[in-house]
Amino acid sequence: MSIWEYANPKKFMETSALALPWLTGLSAALLGAGLFWGYFLTPDAAKFGSTVKIIYLHVPSAMMSISAWMMMLVASLIWLIRRHHVSALAAKAAAPVGLTFTLIGLVTGAIWGQPMWGTWWAWDPRLTSFLILTLFYFGYIALWQAIEDPDTAADLTSVLCIVGSVFAFLSRYAVLFWNQGLHQGASLSLDKQENVSDVYWFPLLVCIAGFVLLFVTLVLLRTRTEIRARRMAALLSRERSGGERLA
Repeated sequence: MSIWEYANPKKFMETSALALPWLTGLSAALLGAGLFWGYFLTPDAAKFGSTVKIIYLHVPSAMMSISAWMMMLVASLIWLIRRHHVSALAAKAAAPVGLTFTLIGLVTGAIWGQPMWGTWWAWDPRLTSFLILTLFYFGYIALWQAIEDPDTAADLTSVLCIVGSVFAFLSRYAVLFWNQGLHQGASLSLDKQENVSDVYWFPLLVCIAGFVLLFVTLVLLRTRTEIRARRMAALLSRERSGGERLA
């Protein structure tokens, strides 16, 4: 079986219909367990008190905002190279979900920054890249809405996605390129010296898994909606053209 079979809208709709109930249940269970564990069963930090617990929202949302853009990049490249409509619609569907995660990351980051750094915002390289990525999300969504022809919109938004991926990359790795700035390194790392304490690390992993499955669930739901909207538009176009010929 080839992976490209799922680029067929009928195959995609059948497979996603089977997967969605499981994904919905798993994402709800993981998010519920992770957030409850993190907020109610972990101790306050010695230095920062209960404010440290914002990591259970901030870290997964920030990670997923970057991952969502990278998923959009892959889908856009598939569209540009192979012209599979499902991939273009999946990229379109992922953008509002990714933007929501990005806004959550910005707001929770500001709330966390006040007790950690003494300021709500700093023009830190990572934070600035993240803010620019947010603007690219808005621009991507607006470009889809501004162009009537779907294929032209898919082409132009794919190019925009490629350009915006530079800032997604910088949002993830800026702390490795520039030493200055307030933002700390990765909370999760293969290097145990950089990880948060295990008491916070394990519930954080559960929350991240829940956010990943939530993203997949929402993108599948929105992609199915986009496919149905495309079919509806095609049917309406045929009816109009048929009516014009009869007239």
